[in-house]
Amino acid sequence: MPPAYEFGSPRFDQAVENAGRRAFAEALAAGLTVFYVDGSGLNVMERADGHRFEIRWLPGAPEAENYEIVRELTANAA
Repeated sequence: MPPAYEFGSPRFDQAVENAGRRAFAEALAAGLTVFYVDGSGLNVMERADGHRFEIRWLPGAPEAENYEIVRELTANAA
């Protein structure tokens, strides 16, 4: 059986992007907080309520305390 997508093809890249977007949306819909690096390189924490924050990682800190909020991101700041 041939693979559904050829690795590295535009079709494969699009499938990966779509899967990532679905997972991101599903996590937020489930009430989970999502951490990511945005297009401008900011470390972002997005909560299920829609609030987005720039964060700074704290290396070596315990898992639930390994970041601090720098500022809330608004539509104008993002």
